[in-house]
Formats: sequence, structure tokens, C-alpha cells
Amino acid sequence: MTIQVLVDADNIPPGRLRALLLAVPRDEARVVVAGSRRALAAVRWPPRADIHEVAGWQEADMVLARAYRPGSQPLVLASGDGDFAMLASGHQGPVLVVSDRPAVRLRRVGTVVDPVADGLDALRRWFDAVAEA
Repeated sequence: MTIQVLVDADNIPPGRLRALLLAVPRDEARVVVAGSRRALAAVRWPPRADIHEVAGWQEADMVLARAYRPGSQPLVLASGDGDFAMLASGHQGPVLVVSDRPAVRLRRVGTVVDPVADGLDALRRWFDAVAEA
């Protein structure tokens, strides 16, 4: 199983991204990150992460949308941006939204976890559940 992890580094504070990276099963994850130089530098990314330095949120959205692979494998969106709601709503597998302030449209398409408020265990439970399914 491959878990697709799409990260909008400018949309999620670094502490929340670090928490996500502690919980994600790295050997099962395909991590794609887009963000500004400053946002990218604030987090230590996994060695195999596909990192894209971009200028502006629209470019980050486009990079992540192009990186998305449809299918039934788990999808993790580290973003609160409602622009990803359509992508997530059409995804055939389980969807996890990692955000402290997700758009209303994102709340409707999957499980929402704020790793700081909800804790790492909430993330780990989601990863365990999709591994067992």
C-alpha cells in the first residue's frame, strides 16, 4: 500500500507538519511538498520527499494537483485550502485532511485531524485503520 501525502507547506504551520511527519509511515508514503523557500526550510522533510519550491499559493496548488494520483489508496492532504475539496471528493480511497483550520468544503470529504490539538495518536489511529482495511 502506498499512502499519497500532498503537503501545502505555506498553508500548515511547521509544528503541525512536523507532527504529521512523525506519524506517517514513511516507508509506505509518497510525500509531495510545495511551498515557499521559507516554509520549506522550516521543516526537515523525509529524504525521499518530492519537494517543489514555488512562489504563491496558486502555483503550489497546481504542483500538488499535478502530483495527485487517482485511485483507492489512502490520500493525506496537509492543507486547509478548500481548492482541494473537489480533488478529495473524487478520490476513491480514504482521505485525511491535516489542518488546524480546514475550509468547510474539506471537512465534508474526509477525516480532519489537527495534530497539535488532537494529538499524534489521532493521526496514528487513522494510519492504522487504513492499513487494516
